Amino acid sequence: MPPDPAAEGEHEMALNLEQKKAVVAEVARVAASAHSAVAAEYRGLTVEQMTQLRRAAREKGVYLKVVKNTLAKRAVEGTAFECMREGMTGPLVYAFSQDDPGAAARVIRDFAKQFEKLVPKLVAISGQLLGPGDLARVADLPTREEAISRLMATMRAPLDKFARTLNEVPGKLVRTLAAVRDAKSA
Repeated sequence: MPPDPAAEGEHEMALNLEQKKAVVAEVARVAASAHSAVAAEYRGLTVEQMTQLRRAAREKGVYLKVVKNTLAKRAVEGTAFECMREGMTGPLVYAFSQDDPGAAARVIRDFAKQFEKLVPKLVAISGQLLGPGDLARVADLPTREEAISRLMATMRAPLDKFARTLNEVPGKLVRTLAAVRDAKSA
């Protein structure tokens, strides 16, 4: 079987033990702090397409790596993504959301729409393994900024109502006093 061109650059030669340990440590560090993860089969993608995927991931703050599954299984041990271990088979690219829980799912979903060779296989968030069919649900999670904006709007609504009520009190008082004055003068 000829080497997969999409994996070139990641595994130009077999990794020695120290390199394997470094890869496991790097992925474990990322997995320990990530909000969500997506694993997708990339068989058939060209080197250029993988480069585009890496660029899109980098722009969205998503850690993306092609890792041998044996190393990935070791890397996720003791993290919220340990639930993915059973499904780690075949040529997979791993995407971890660093800041925004839906970012990895959005990157994979959007790229898979363009290139059907990228097939989502595993989706995990907060230690819960979801099916590939849940990719859109995770991708539609609000960004951090959207979530903060929604929270602020929710917190602000009662304050706005309170302020309107306070503003109405002096107006009512003035109207009442004017009505009393008018009644006395009449």
